Amino acid sequence: MENLLKEIRLCTLCKDILPCEPKPILQASGHSKILIVGQAPGIITHEKGIPFDDKSGERLRLWLGVDKKQFYDPSLFAILPMSFCYPGKGKSGDLPPIATCADTWRNKLLTKLSNVALTVILGKYAINWHLNSKAPITELSAQWERLLENNQIVLPHPSPRNNIWLKKNSWFEQNVIPVLQTKVQLILSNNA
Repeated sequence: MENLLKEIRLCTLCKDILPCEPKPILQASGHSKILIVGQAPGIITHEKGIPFDDKSGERLRLWLGVDKKQFYDPSLFAILPMSFCYPGKGKSGDLPPIATCADTWRNKLLTKLSNVALTVILGKYAINWHLNSKAPITELSAQWERLLENNQIVLPHPSPRNNIWLKKNSWFEQNVIPVLQTKVQLILSNNA
């Protein structure tokens, strides 16, 4: 795993199409218990070099019921966006993840994550790849019980931009989050 992570962190495959210098940002170890799959780093993550070190990360850690120390421990959490570098800004947010990244690295990484007991899926590109589905996030989030049976869960992106979605779908934080937190704690305490 360490050699693969070093190789990925040196990757420059997309240097000609990225708006900034390549800076692959990910976290993993062969011992990771929970896999978080998202879209791609935003500009803040690109600048800091730390995934989810922003308001979205605060909410995601709250949803998971973990602190920063736990979250940034690669033996506990793998954080693998669909694209490891910031893809640039689009009309209504960041551009989609660059497919070359997933095509080149995703399967190699996933085969090394043999201890993962839960996959947290954020965003439509991660949903498309991991669930082979184009169903809306609301529909898949509502299927949380069925997905948890397969050790997967779809969450809306924890960005403050989704506050309206959270207000419209109050069932999510009332029903899903407590169960998710319990599952995470069981996994982290090796009782999953």
